[in-house]
Amino acid sequence: MLFNLLMENCHFPKNWKTAVVVPILKPNSDDTQPQNYRPISLLSSLSKAYKFVLLNRLNQHCIARNIIIPEQHGFVTQCSTVTQLLRVTELIHHGFHNNQATGMLFVDIAKAFDKIWHDGLLSKMMRLGFSEQLIKIIHSYLNSREFRVKVKNSLSTPRPILSGVPQVSLLGPKLFNLYINDIPKAAEVHLAIGASETSRMSTFLISLSPGLLNLST
Repeated sequence: MLFNLLMENCHFPKNWKTAVVVPILKPNSDDTQPQNYRPISLLSSLSKAYKFVLLNRLNQHCIARNIIIPEQHGFVTQCSTVTQLLRVTELIHHGFHNNQATGMLFVDIAKAFDKIWHDGLLSKMMRLGFSEQLIKIIHSYLNSREFRVKVKNSLSTPRPILSGVPQVSLLGPKLFNLYINDIPKAAEVHLAIGASETSRMSTFLISLSPGLLNLST
């Protein structure tokens, strides 16, 4: 009943998106360097249940429209790092058996989830045909997000979150996949995407000497 009412009003409660961040020091790290702490965000349990409902709506639309590109294996049902590696290995073997070499370019986007432009994400969702209601709810979810840092018994004043989506969350990975779903493609170049890591592969004809062709792998 509560979630239905929230969805009818395209609303995500503000106190459900205000995180209390507890910094946890990484093992064997210098405690004077901020980058050595892993932020753990604490949120309302009700917000997690509501996000699960919204995730189901997003997944239903993605499946019905076949939206997520097949090159994406990160945070996709029945896909994983293993399935992506199998795909890449198959492409390399195929090129090898046709006397072709495979060149690869690896790209890792630093703090990829933190850099998502909210208006750009909503615009892409509109182009992908998501309902106006769901887009408004996601806008409410992303808008006016805040966090407070807790160290021992001290709690900081609220700070706004102006971009990005939470990486360790129910909605974050799906929204990230939608954001990069229109990644440019090129003829004879194969993409292999695993969340924020992307590989580009291209095969090209090479000339191998008879001696090399007789080498076993």
